[in-house]
Amino acid sequence: METVEQVKMRMERMLKPDRLAHSYGVAEEARRLAGRYGADPQQAYYAGLCHDICKNMPLEEQLQWIKRSAIILDSAFYRQPPIWHGFAAAQYLREEMGVEDDDILQAVRYHTTGRAGMSLLEKIIFTADLTERGRDYSDVETVRTLADRSLEQAVLYILRYTLGKLLVNGSPICRDAWEAYNQLVLAQTTENL
Repeated sequence: METVEQVKMRMERMLKPDRLAHSYGVAEEARRLAGRYGADPQQAYYAGLCHDICKNMPLEEQLQWIKRSAIILDSAFYRQPPIWHGFAAAQYLREEMGVEDDDILQAVRYHTTGRAGMSLLEKIIFTADLTERGRDYSDVETVRTLADRSLEQAVLYILRYTLGKLLVNGSPICRDAWEAYNQLVLAQTTENL
């Protein structure tokens, strides 16, 4: 597995400046959240740093990395190119950078969609991606507040926010996202019974 310094050098070659700044922001926020919730801060920093490593690749190249993995994806996934980079990155990390840590690979893979059964690290990267200091969207302060109170509540809010945008735009929703949402909502409903 490449060192953090090697990853940074690779990222400087692969990412546009704004995406590079975002990746550093996610890494810092992931480390902060890991400290808050009892995860490994170094593992969180590494996953946060790498999460968008394939973001600036041409879509055709991202798709080639996805096809090299053994992941079976639904048709809605293939109709949403903006989420491909996480799935491509997981395979890229494994093959090109020697990452064998499955928790890092899963956190990178599902950072845009979420999935049912997310690990602590997956929830941290999923949340850090939308709460890092450079993010500026209408609900960012709400999500940041939730992230400091309850990681599960932050993840659920992000899923509601994201799925709501997809519904308003008439976009397809991939299976991983709605399964993650359903699992969290059902767990919350069960707790309130």
